[in-house]
Amino acid sequence: MKTMTDEEIKIKAEVMDLRRCRLVVDRPVLRVGGSLQFQNHLEAKRHALAEMIFGIEGVSGLLLSGDTLIVERQAPKDQAGWALIAKQTGKAVRAYLKSEVSATLPPLSDTACDAEDPIRRKVQQVLDTQINPGVAAHGGQVQLLEVRGDAIYIKMAGGCQGCGMAAATLKQGVERTIRQFVPEVTQIFDVTDHASGQTPYYAQNK
Repeated sequence: MKTMTDEEIKIKAEVMDLRRCRLVVDRPVLRVGGSLQFQNHLEAKRHALAEMIFGIEGVSGLLLSGDTLIVERQAPKDQAGWALIAKQTGKAVRAYLKSEVSATLPPLSDTACDAEDPIRRKVQQVLDTQINPGVAAHGGQVQLLEVRGDAIYIKMAGGCQGCGMAAATLKQGVERTIRQFVPEVTQIFDVTDHASGQTPYYAQNK
């Protein structure tokens, strides 16, 4: 039987735009489910892989979701330089997956402490399996912040924060999907500060 260290870890890199590059690994890098976003070195210290990737020169943001990584870099003038960053990120991913660190991942987020709540558990599952894999392609993430009875509070991050299509994503995608799979939820509140979004996928119309 082959062990993790004997297997070749395959990673496919795709430049999304000047600031974002998506890497898809042939196995999960975040095995606890959900998504984790890091926007600076301090936040990256919460996760071993994120800390390794933020050690790469030029990296300014990171989204982990299942087998996918969205790496952001400081505002460049062209796509030059992505090859080196992608190569170094792939090296970090391989080192991380072959280490024992990946077997002891931290909790998904501080809001997961009430994971036994049935509505929270169902909504988080919908976010993990139906919503975030899709918005991750745009460098985005939808986070579940709080559950109050039949009402939930969510926050958009990454490419979704401040995006010109955020309202459409919320109404036609997020709300519709959550109501379909979790009919117990009757109210959905978006508490995102879209005005402070730094990397929107689509710029808002002025």
